[in-house]
Amino acid sequence: MKKTVALMFTAMLAAQCLMAQIPDGIKYLNYQKNKSAKAAFQKAYDANPKDPQAVYWLGQAILAASGSEPTPADIAAAKAVYQKGLQDIGSDGWLLVGMGHVEILEKGDMNSVKQKFEQAITSTTETKGKNKGKPNAAILNAIGRANAEVPSNMGDHSYAVDKLKQAAAIDLTNADIMINLGINYLKLGGENGGEAVKAYQEAVNRDPKSAYAYYRIGKIYQSQNNKDMFEQNFNSAISADPAFPLAYNALYQFYSDKDVNKAKEYLDKYVANADKDKETDYFLADYLFRAGKNAESLAKGKEIEAAEGLKNMPKLSILYAYNYDRMGDSVQAKANIETFFANTPADKIEPSYNELAVKVISKFKGSEDQAVGYITKAMDADTSRINKINYANKAADLYAKAGMFPQQLKWMQKAIELKGGNMSEADHYRLTNAAFSTKDYIQTIELARKYMAAYPDKPQPYTFFRKASLAADPDTSKGIAIAGLYYMDSVYTSINKEKYKLDILRNQGFIISSYGDMIIAMRKNPELKPPATVGAPNTPIQEKFLGICQKGLSLADDILATFPDPNDANNKFAVIAKGEFQKNIDFYSKPQTPVKKGASGKG
Repeated sequence: MKKTVALMFTAMLAAQCLMAQIPDGIKYLNYQKNKSAKAAFQKAYDANPKDPQAVYWLGQAILAASGSEPTPADIAAAKAVYQKGLQDIGSDGWLLVGMGHVEILEKGDMNSVKQKFEQAITSTTETKGKNKGKPNAAILNAIGRANAEVPSNMGDHSYAVDKLKQAAAIDLTNADIMINLGINYLKLGGENGGEAVKAYQEAVNRDPKSAYAYYRIGKIYQSQNNKDMFEQNFNSAISADPAFPLAYNALYQFYSDKDVNKAKEYLDKYVANADKDKETDYFLADYLFRAGKNAESLAKGKEIEAAEGLKNMPKLSILYAYNYDRMGDSVQAKANIETFFANTPADKIEPSYNELAVKVISKFKGSEDQAVGYITKAMDADTSRINKINYANKAADLYAKAGMFPQQLKWMQKAIELKGGNMSEADHYRLTNAAFSTKDYIQTIELARKYMAAYPDKPQPYTFFRKASLAADPDTSKGIAIAGLYYMDSVYTSINKEKYKLDILRNQGFIISSYGDMIIAMRKNPELKPPATVGAPNTPIQEKFLGICQKGLSLADDILATFPDPNDANNKFAVIAKGEFQKNIDFYSKPQTPVKKGASGKG
């Protein structure tokens, strides 16, 4: 009897331990206090190693142990815990979900993973009570968590959203369900940020003390550069729980390059509330950099590296890069940047790291493509359209400085596309100038035409248009140059003929000279002859020749009308040109009377 009572008492203590440790451990995981989480779950597991939830959550703590992406060793250790649980307990739903989570991280077949998830749902479907016949909401939430805790390019986040919506409809009070829903919405990308905010706000409605939900909302507004809203939500997280470290960390990061004293206040509060580990040491090294103590920052970083290894703390490389860049050692800064990006998952790279990479690597001639590669990564990771436009312009400027104009043009066009096609006068100028610099004269003509239409009172588009038209057709044989100048004159005339009469004259003079050159060239052609007899049809070459002369004559008349003073140099030029064109018209449009043989004019 005493033995039975003792066993019952032991079982009761184990149950109480589970009831206390698991909620605490989940809270620690949300607070990224991973050492504390693992300790809590390990205690629950030691109290009852055959409790499926204790096994499941211990595995989750192991996966979170590195504080970022699980290492291969983390994944293997969690897998071993779940495999042992399956052997000791059997195919329990919690353990099936845990194994599915591991398989996602191992890049296993998603169909196989989903089979495990569906098996977990089936095996835990309620058989009695008010939820009879419904899935277990906690299992559905665990499936959502498995997809929330892996990178965006892993798992099936649409599937997870469906399961979490189902869980939310069954369990109306669990805030974690809504948080996992919000995370999965964000991992779907696109325009799902609004849905994520709604999910996090519902988490707050369910639990007004959910500091993690406020923090998640703040992170979304931070990605949108909405300072008022992200500070409000980070402070709400702190009000909900003053021991919540992540909000202090976020505010430290924000103020670290703006107000070093204010940043230090948030850093101290972060260190006081976070687990004491390599991460808190890292933030001290980071603060030393922010405070301008570069040598001390490097020394602290090397101390952490000696204890943890660079492979386990890849962000030490970016800290080194910041310090070396400030100290003027671009070679060391570049080497550390390259090491950091080679060893860091894409979803752990902050936009500021890409900006540093661009700043440093662009100092090395010939490294423009590498620098723009980092810009591209930053654009892909950033959800802000304004930030994307700024990145595209930065890439364009980088290429412009290097004289790589085709690449500059490509990135400028990308920036304008991101703007929705809306172009300022500066955009028109830069784009047209870039096209001209690439010697893509046809594109320059088209861009300058649009520039003229948008800003007809600006001289720049006309200059680009004229230069490109002449450059595209240097000998006027293609007709591009003359057609372009006629188009310009039509625009000048429609806007203000009197104002632009000298510009029109300049174009007319060029065209007349071109016609003169054409006439000289055509007269060398033996096929060009006056008509044989009166009324004889002109040959095609005669028609072309006379047409050019007639156009020249018309232009000369236009000049004379504009400058009627016979003493004006323009008038004199037009008179001479008109005389030459008329002489050619007379000669090649009338039959020439042949001179009789032997005729000398003497009696």
